[in-house]
Amino acid sequence: MRLSHIVTDVLVASEAVEFVEDRDTIRQKTVQILQDLLKEEEAVDAEIRKKISSQKKEVLEGSEEWDLLYRKYYAEEMRRMGIVHQPNS
Repeated sequence: MRLSHIVTDVLVASEAVEFVEDRDTIRQKTVQILQDLLKEEEAVDAEIRKKISSQKKEVLEGSEEWDLLYRKYYAEEMRRMGIVHQPNS
């Protein structure tokens, strides 16, 4: 089952949600929102990688330093976008 179908099923099952559109319209809108979020995530990832590669000192991807910088810049970008980022422990 596709993610958009799962999201729509959860919304339909929720008593807190009232549909003003048909189920397929809601599903299609869910797909569009998810696609937009993925594009935004790709842009953030590209910007972070660019930022890391522009460091004076070369930082190798996969190294502990690279991972720390990536997480730091990702959290900064999320804050800049107004999204509270809860890192995985």
